[in-house]
Amino acid sequence: MSRITDLQKNLFGGTTSNARQFGMISTLVAIVLLFQIWTDGLTLTSGNLIAVVSQYSYILILAIGMLMVIVAGHIDLSVGSVAAFTGIVVAKAMQEYDLPWPLGIALGLLVGAAIGAWQGFWVAYIGVPAFIVTLAGMLLFRGGNQYIGNADTVPVPEGFRKIGAGFLPEVGPDTGYNNLTLLLGVTACAGVLWREWQARQTRREMKADLAPLWVTGIRLAVMFGVIVFATLRFAGGRIGTSLPISGIILIVLVLAYSHYTRNTIGGRHIYAVGGNARAAELSGVKLKRVNFLVMMNMSVLAALAGMIFVARSSASGPQDGLSWELDAIAAVFIGGAAVSGGLGTVSGSIVGGLVMALLNNGLQLEGVGSDMVQIIKGLVLLLAVAFDVYNKSQGRFSVIGALTRPFRRDDPAAPAPPAAPNSDVDKAGIAG
Repeated sequence: MSRITDLQKNLFGGTTSNARQFGMISTLVAIVLLFQIWTDGLTLTSGNLIAVVSQYSYILILAIGMLMVIVAGHIDLSVGSVAAFTGIVVAKAMQEYDLPWPLGIALGLLVGAAIGAWQGFWVAYIGVPAFIVTLAGMLLFRGGNQYIGNADTVPVPEGFRKIGAGFLPEVGPDTGYNNLTLLLGVTACAGVLWREWQARQTRREMKADLAPLWVTGIRLAVMFGVIVFATLRFAGGRIGTSLPISGIILIVLVLAYSHYTRNTIGGRHIYAVGGNARAAELSGVKLKRVNFLVMMNMSVLAALAGMIFVARSSASGPQDGLSWELDAIAAVFIGGAAVSGGLGTVSGSIVGGLVMALLNNGLQLEGVGSDMVQIIKGLVLLLAVAFDVYNKSQGRFSVIGALTRPFRRDDPAAPAPPAAPNSDVDKAGIAG
């Protein structure tokens, strides 16, 4: 096997990986480079990258929950209204009842869980399609936001604002960088190295083929380079700024949900339900419980996203959450999820969300009007999905199909839950 073949097969892990599977990552890189040149270097400045994370972290959080909803074969149109409703409830509670802000956050999560339980009950146990339930929820909770807030803005206390507008604090000696952000970067590099070592050990124990060491070295060098670059950018912002707290929350959620969807039985069940609900139920998957928890989880994350937005804005208002559901859905589909369910990854959805965020940010830096920004974003979404559908119909390489495997572990995936022979279920298990 030639070195070029080894590189194509193993650079990003897996036994069938190649550069084409990372089309969306290539698109993201191309967008960054394009706007870096177009804006005379503004795109990759510390201030702009920090602003992008602060401005779009709540959409990326929504994309995590929306990915699970779409994989299970549903859709949630209510997330923007749920976020706005939660924001006004929490803001009112802290303003009128002097509720401490930590309890305000707990209250918001409980509100999100209650809303999710309400919508999940109708979807899972009554059998009303999620599209209808969440369309009703969009109207219901948008009206609830305006009724409780009386269409006014309600400010939130300083402590609460930290989750949306705060940064990692300055500690330790003066290094010219934010030391906690540097420490986080070192930890990330160590985590990548440990994961690579663990993956090779697992494959060795299973007597599976190992990627050549030189390919592993290149892969680690690329990942270390990205981490170091991002760390120095976020740590090198102006005094008082660094990696936003909302970015920390996002990172924790990405790691947690990536592990859950790929490495747990519950995560496998979601893919099995989306691949073929009837076959999954016959194989022992508790269909109603999966659908209930997926809808409930989405509302909890919507509540969290709403609180982060309110904290960053310093107040809750009647226009909060408008069209958030569309941005989250676009991120998931651009990131590789299948419209029919059963396919998609958390990592792919984050990449899709970053494509939309950086596209939006770059156009704004160039002074493009909001009308044209919306038109361009709509065309990007339409063309991305249409191109993939066309390739599928022609039996060619499919970006969406390939993007379900970008950040897969090197070791073979855990087996899917027992199921009746069905290609869709098999496909769903592989996608996790």
